[in-house]
Amino acid sequence: MIEIIVFVLIIIGIAFDLFGCIGLVRMPDVYNRLQTSTKCVTLGTCSILFAVFVKFGFSAPGIKALLCIIFLLLTAPVSAHALAKGAHKSGVKPWEKSVCDKYEEDSKS
Repeated sequence: MIEIIVFVLIIIGIAFDLFGCIGLVRMPDVYNRLQTSTKCVTLGTCSILFAVFVKFGFSAPGIKALLCIIFLLLTAPVSAHALAKGAHKSGVKPWEKSVCDKYEEDSKS
């Protein structure tokens, strides 16, 4: 049973990583690409790491996988936000069909 759960988690992780890579190629601007790459890292890689934890349990590899999951969950969204804010401050415009620009609205107020 554990083998099936590990297999399903790895397939889910690979699927998210694949969709994230496709999103990096297909999305029109840096902000959308950041969103897809963050989803790829948080959901795809964390799913694969969780499969490692399920496989090995509370042994050294399992605990390392859990620590990596915590590290990724804490740092990936923050780094994506910092990159997006830095891109906006350096003058990178969003795609012309973007619905809203919250950074622009915040800078006006």
